Amino acid sequence: MKALSQHAASKLLAIALLGLLLAGCNQPNSGQHSSGNNIHGNADGTEVLKGPHRGRLLSDGDFTLELAIFETGVPPEFRAWATKNGNTISPSDIDLNIKLSRLGDTVDDINFSQQGDTLRGDTVIYEPHSFIVTINAVHKGKTHSWEYDNFEGRTRIETAVAQALEIGTAVAGSVVMQETISVYGQIAANSERKHRVTARFNGTIKSVSFSQGEQVRKGQTLATVESNESLQLFTIAAPISGVITQRDANAGEQTDGRQLFTIMDTRSVWAQLSVFPADLALVKLGASVTITDTTSGYTFKGTVSQINLLAEADQSVKVRVVLDNQSGQLRPGRHISADIRVGEHFAALAVKRTGLQAFRDFTVVYAQIGEEYEVRMLDLGLQAGDWAEVLGGLEPGTRYVSENSYVIKADIEKSGASHDH
Repeated sequence: MKALSQHAASKLLAIALLGLLLAGCNQPNSGQHSSGNNIHGNADGTEVLKGPHRGRLLSDGDFTLELAIFETGVPPEFRAWATKNGNTISPSDIDLNIKLSRLGDTVDDINFSQQGDTLRGDTVIYEPHSFIVTINAVHKGKTHSWEYDNFEGRTRIETAVAQALEIGTAVAGSVVMQETISVYGQIAANSERKHRVTARFNGTIKSVSFSQGEQVRKGQTLATVESNESLQLFTIAAPISGVITQRDANAGEQTDGRQLFTIMDTRSVWAQLSVFPADLALVKLGASVTITDTTSGYTFKGTVSQINLLAEADQSVKVRVVLDNQSGQLRPGRHISADIRVGEHFAALAVKRTGLQAFRDFTVVYAQIGEEYEVRMLDLGLQAGDWAEVLGGLEPGTRYVSENSYVIKADIEKSGASHDH
């Protein structure tokens, strides 16, 4: 049996580790705490009891508190209602405080005041709604306490497993984004590197050494001609190195002063790009261009050297980029795609687009704190090149998953963590 390459073996190991990860890393959290008759969330497999306001019911003896996240017409906030022996307690008789302990040792301290028949929290509950909830309710001098985990979009992955799965991270910060437009086109021969070859004297062609499409070096003999006047033989040599793109010379024919060969120096080629009217005003001479050969996948760099004044039949305008082709990898006729830089944008905070994932109705990245990963819902601005500008939802300096973030997403989706309201 043929031995596996090191790369293939590494991939198989990563797949195996991913299977183990998805099978085991979402076991119930053993660190949940309770006092009174605590109702845990979904982490331990039990069903959360709901009250008449669709909030979580928390009971301690004959005292029951219903707690809900309310967000109808307002930013998300806590609302609460209390009963004793099934009888409604006036909100004015309850002193309620809730602390939300978030990943990274951030604590939201929420106090409540009466609004009608409801206790209303004084703090917006920002996304993600993922925290340890600690509740203290005082009624007639008696304190009722609960604590439960309310996690969403969070998972734990051991460092060794994350390394094996090639989970890459980066730190969110400022970046100068390159604004580009994407266009398509073809590689064309550089007509300024084209040489037409004729005979010095009229005569009879005695022999031809090369055919159309063949490569020649400067100085090589292309053909031998017998002069009509002196009957002496002379040779026609290649004036440059390149490819014979046209041959109009055959043994026995007269030269008659006509063009016999065309040689193209393919060490330089043109990228002819089609730019449509909506984008044309953005393109400037000298703008940097990144070109990809769609056949081979090779990438080349160049600058805009010419913008044609005449529109094509489809209203596009040809933009030319001169490319060094010493390697010979770019062949005339090949289809290409290109990104033309049209400006720069300073983003005070940005993340790599490779780290972006969908979570509920949000675009997110996964923040990393130690061996734990948790969603951060993003408000995005400009997306250009490798970067996405972040307008909100992420603190500068946050370490986030920038490579293979789909692994984190798959693990979180497997856990089925709910969004508790």
